[in-house]
Amino acid sequence: MNIRPLQPGEAERVIAAGLGLARLPRGDGSFYLVAWEADEPLGHAHLSLTDPPELQDVAVLPVHRRRGVATALTRAAEREAAARGHSILTITVSVDNEAAQALYRSLGYRDSGRPPQRVRGTVQIRSGPLEVDDTLLTWQRDVSST
Repeated sequence: MNIRPLQPGEAERVIAAGLGLARLPRGDGSFYLVAWEADEPLGHAHLSLTDPPELQDVAVLPVHRRRGVATALTRAAEREAAARGHSILTITVSVDNEAAQALYRSLGYRDSGRPPQRVRGTVQIRSGPLEVDDTLLTWQRDVSST
């Protein structure tokens, strides 16, 4: 498995594989990391370069789940954040997404101390409007030694 930033001209191949790229384009230096096996995209993660940076939009194609792709994408995002001088990487995870919570907990993410955030309404993403009704937890991990 090879993980690298999404390159110009690759977006259509990633989208055609069934992985939406809802956060393109941003214009703020944020970017997608894509996990590849040969020329096949397996999954992606968006690294938002806010302060602190936030890991977003982690997705793995169903046929490739339980193979360590999400773990590898998360670790790659941690390295990218650390290489840019950040010591903390944050994530938000749904209170109902127990599988994601278990993954991030196993990777050392802990509650950031921010209260749960209720998100409700229509969010505009690249592919069109998305109705959201969720409560998100914000977790973080020290990546300074990554």
